[in-house]
Amino acid sequence: DRVRSRLARRLTEEGDLVVYAQDERSQVLNRAAALARLEALIVKAAHRPKERRPTSPTRASRERRLAGKKARSEVKRGRGQPEGEP
Repeated sequence: DRVRSRLARRLTEEGDLVVYAQDERSQVLNRAAALARLEALIVKAAHRPKERRPTSPTRASRERRLAGKKARSEVKRGRGQPEGEP
């Protein structure tokens, strides 16, 4: 399933998910921290991102794009040899 595939790198050969914590001196606090990490990992792995709905460019953005293309075209057209010179 989705969670298993997302956490595949963290799984052992037996299929166990290993999470450990060594932040505190107390085993109880470390165990609680490890459980919190495990919960966060599972929640993050199970989250399904929203599908992107394709949109079309707005009229203003199309006009800006065309204006930029026209300006670039004018710059390039001005690079040629001056008229009347060989």
